[in-house]
Amino acid sequence: MSRPAKKKKRKPSGSGIKSGMAPGTMVFIGEQRQEKARIDLIRYSETALDELRGASPEQCTAFAKYPGIIWMNVSCVHDLDLMETLGKSFDLHSMTLEDIVNTTQRPKVEEFPKYLFIVLKMMTFSDVAGRLVIEHVSLILGENYVLSFLEDEGDVFDTVRERIRTAVGRIRSLKADYLAYSLMDAVVDQYFLIVERIGDRIEDIDEQILTEPKPEHISEIHRLKRDILKLRKAIWPFREAVGKIVKSGSSVVDAETAIFWRDLHDHIIQIIDMAETCRDILGGLHDTYLSSISNRMNEIMKMLTIISTIFIPLTFIVGVYGMNFEQMPELKWHFGYCAVWGLMLAIAFGLFLYFKRKRWL
Repeated sequence: MSRPAKKKKRKPSGSGIKSGMAPGTMVFIGEQRQEKARIDLIRYSETALDELRGASPEQCTAFAKYPGIIWMNVSCVHDLDLMETLGKSFDLHSMTLEDIVNTTQRPKVEEFPKYLFIVLKMMTFSDVAGRLVIEHVSLILGENYVLSFLEDEGDVFDTVRERIRTAVGRIRSLKADYLAYSLMDAVVDQYFLIVERIGDRIEDIDEQILTEPKPEHISEIHRLKRDILKLRKAIWPFREAVGKIVKSGSSVVDAETAIFWRDLHDHIIQIIDMAETCRDILGGLHDTYLSSISNRMNEIMKMLTIISTIFIPLTFIVGVYGMNFEQMPELKWHFGYCAVWGLMLAIAFGLFLYFKRKRWL
């Protein structure tokens, strides 16, 4: 019998090209996409707001010359020519550009003379695919600008855009570091939703396992374990990165927003605690599933044993009178057939009452 072929884990595209190249060489590492890169620009102050979708690199450079806070959002970072052009426009280090196009980079913070480089993972749950979707996000925090680079189209920043457009809260009155905090806070809020969704699913599986365990439950438990591991891989280094921002004395981080960064750090720690709790519960669910299956098997075996115990003496009686001996006085007795039936029914009923009294039934 031939063994089924093992499913190979797909490696990110470009992961083997980097070998031997000089540091700072841009090579896109990730899933190749067909979408064209797009730039969205927002420039705002307390009294003014300008927004431009689908901007060109030249328009980005022109926008940067005007006063106010600038937010440039770039979707699809596989366009290396565009990344190089933007890097020259905003004087980004070659190592920064290398990390932006490397979608396997772990969350971190690097401090440069004119800006902070922040890497994080944005997570959403796809109802269509039924799985956790992870997207690489890079942020550049400068004196009066924030650049966000996304692996794909779509993000969780719509609430931030709406606050800027409607001037709700303090976002229009504070500096660019508060905008960077707001973007990271939107990502962290999505982490909360994911952990809560996983927690709700865990509760449902727990109830189903106790009532009617099925083989599908064990595969669901393993899938949730993988989701929790993905979340932990994204959130643990993210905590270190935010902690580094809190303790940094960078000129682009204003002292007025320090309390917000500390609050973001506390939220991340809270998510870590929730994820660890879900992880422990999932480990217990695996044992609960095995115990439930074992208990059901024991109940089935107990019932079969009781039935066999009842029929063993009846089989013995039938076997004795089924022998072909001529010298068996009961065989010629007129009431022999009825007597044997009565004896068998009495034994079966007596054993039934005995098991009932012992609460085995």
